[in-house]
Amino acid sequence: MYRSIATCAAVLALLLLTQRTAWSDDAAAADSSQSEKAWTQLFNGSNLDGWNVKLTGFELGDNVGDTFRVEDGKLVVRYDQYEKFGGRFGHIFYQHPFSHYILRLEYRFVGDQCPGGPGWAQRNSGIMIHGQSAESMRKDQNFPVSIEVQLLGGLGSGERPTANVCTPGTHFVQEGKLVKRHCNSSSSKTYHGDQWVTVEVEVHGGESIEHRVNGETVFRYTKPQLDPNDADARKRIEQQGGEKLLTAGSISLQAESHPVEFRKIELRQLED
Repeated sequence: MYRSIATCAAVLALLLLTQRTAWSDDAAAADSSQSEKAWTQLFNGSNLDGWNVKLTGFELGDNVGDTFRVEDGKLVVRYDQYEKFGGRFGHIFYQHPFSHYILRLEYRFVGDQCPGGPGWAQRNSGIMIHGQSAESMRKDQNFPVSIEVQLLGGLGSGERPTANVCTPGTHFVQEGKLVKRHCNSSSSKTYHGDQWVTVEVEVHGGESIEHRVNGETVFRYTKPQLDPNDADARKRIEQQGGEKLLTAGSISLQAESHPVEFRKIELRQLED
């Protein structure tokens, strides 16, 4: 009798444990599915719909030399129609601004730098965040006022970290101090050759920003803000009613004279 009761209890416990495991697995699968659904593909892999090009010295939308194009499902920067770079710094802007989000993409540098490109621009590109609108850029303006997540490729030897921070018309705060230096190195590894590198940028409005490379955090900072000594930034300060703090803005990708490829460009919006 006691043995029968004990056996029934054991079977019941096993059934409950099995059911709990199933519930747990279902919940995990639902969470995973919900997480993946939260990612929005900013680039459709087929064309540049939803994006707009601005090159230095040209009107908005004038994609001179087919600089930005789609090849094999990738958004790429090419200079095969250029004789010389000619200072035509380019940016391709996504159609909507964002404030709180995680942006994730893969990039790699390929081929040779365009003749006439500046030395510092070899294997150099960037993701511009909290930027001014494409429409507000001057015709001869090189870079949008923004925070730049600088993307660098190794040059074959030596260290050259990526996901650094550059600041066209901006500053930021790190460890309680206002940082005015234009370019600031991350703690990332150096990625030589034409390998794909995954970069994530987690942005919380005007509070904090974090850069991750292949899953590792390489840079953290706070309070991105406009530089009142920069003429283009001053215009934006006026538009913001005198406020310097950057809490939202455009996202754009750079063309700085070296061919580069982007893929899997996706964004997940976060709670404010």
